[in-house]
Amino acid sequence: MSKPVVISSPAQFSGLLKSSRIVVTDFYADWCGPCKQIAPIYDQLCAQLSRPNQITFVKVNVDTQKEIAASYAVTAMPTFMIFNQGKVVEKVQGADPRKLQAVVKKLAAEADGSSSSGFGGSSSSSSGWREPLTLAKDYSPVTDQVDVKGLELLNADSEFAGVRILFEESKPTALQKGKAPINQPKDWVESDTDEQLMLFMPFQATLKVHTIQITSLPPVPEDDDEVPMRPKTIKIFTNRPHNLGFDEAEDIPVTQEFELTEKDWDATGTATLSLRFVKFQNVTSLVLFVVDGDGESERTRIDRIRIIGQTGEKRELGKLEKIGDEQGE
Repeated sequence: MSKPVVISSPAQFSGLLKSSRIVVTDFYADWCGPCKQIAPIYDQLCAQLSRPNQITFVKVNVDTQKEIAASYAVTAMPTFMIFNQGKVVEKVQGADPRKLQAVVKKLAAEADGSSSSGFGGSSSSSSGWREPLTLAKDYSPVTDQVDVKGLELLNADSEFAGVRILFEESKPTALQKGKAPINQPKDWVESDTDEQLMLFMPFQATLKVHTIQITSLPPVPEDDDEVPMRPKTIKIFTNRPHNLGFDEAEDIPVTQEFELTEKDWDATGTATLSLRFVKFQNVTSLVLFVVDGDGESERTRIDRIRIIGQTGEKRELGKLEKIGDEQGE
């Protein structure tokens, strides 16, 4: 989950207006009581809705960034302005949490609805960064069937992106050439208190899941810096009605388990998990448990996930029933 970007110069603000489709801006002052009252709500909206290069939340201190405040005629604090493609489209004055939430969530929903294929859509032109994968003609990416509203990731460090970023088709910033801009959002997830992660993925339709691709791009260590690891041991569970606890996952039967080595990761930092297809029929949800990482660090990193298979009948979301035992078990 992301935190608001604190603006330090007009140039930085202008750059974000160009690089991010929607920019939500909080004009505040340190001495402003209402600003402090609504700040936790603003931070919560940021954590829930931020998306790299799509929706960015920023904070502008009107006392230190007078030029920016004057440019937009800000005279009362707090003032919230929402920019869409560099133009002001909404303005909320005062500490009105209901109005702020309604305006921001409406624009975020419109941004999601107008993206090329939603989260992980296979038609996205940016999906070509992965190495080609040979598939039978009946199989294709089905990542767009992930019910993003039901996603849950346990033990994720809030300093990094939210769980939805994993299912974007956009090219990870770690693969982009050139030096990353200052304050560019971190478009990956990392574990927090230890190396384990527990990811719950519900689907909008019943799937036959054939392959899962996981991309992990930890940086090259410099000097004695500790860097995150790629996943090593991964356990996958099917058709759970909700996420598993870490202790619980150690005590129930696993559908399939993988132990990855360095040779399993290709040039794009992607490992391809070939599933025992007979065990992944009629799948309504997956739980992916990263048990440990490949190294000595205490953190594990994941940049993207892609799911390949076949789409079946649409499900009524919110009613996650448990499917009976799969064939072959």
